[in-house]
Amino acid sequence: MSAVKSLSSVDELLALLARGDGIFDEPAVDGLAHACQCAGILANEHPDDPELTVAGLVHDIADIAFPDDHGDHARRGEQMVEPLLGRRVARLVGAHVDAKRYLVATDPAYRSALSPRSAQTLLLQGNALDAAAVAAFAAGADLEAILALRRADERAKDSRAAPAALEAWRPLLERVAR
Repeated sequence: MSAVKSLSSVDELLALLARGDGIFDEPAVDGLAHACQCAGILANEHPDDPELTVAGLVHDIADIAFPDDHGDHARRGEQMVEPLLGRRVARLVGAHVDAKRYLVATDPAYRSALSPRSAQTLLLQGNALDAAAVAAFAAGADLEAILALRRADERAKDSRAAPAALEAWRPLLERVAR
């Protein structure tokens, strides 16, 4: 696994996100478009939760920083963003993979809604959570926001979408940044 470097400024974060243009985890949507789509969905659906929107923008930051090493990208992303964006944003980022595993275990329709790539990575990530892990995850902090991020993550893979440009997120990032 690649070493994780914390982000120290909004400028550094935006420059890293911009590198997602042309980095593909999903076949038809690159990392930058995915990030901007996810943030847009969350901004529309949860307008009073700027930290959730920012988490949507940065949830796959480790995939952009380490495009050849997808392993444990949620935890690496959490470590990267916490010093700049705070504990809550970091916690949301760090939980988005386990949220997929939780939803597969608790919502029978969720697995069928996964993109082919997301279904493939689910198997690499340990598949559905077992009953004990489901209970522990459900008892954790901010469950509804974590699940909202995960659901937006899955929907933010539309090759025809026209999300707001990256620079449009600067004011929100500056407001949330420590």
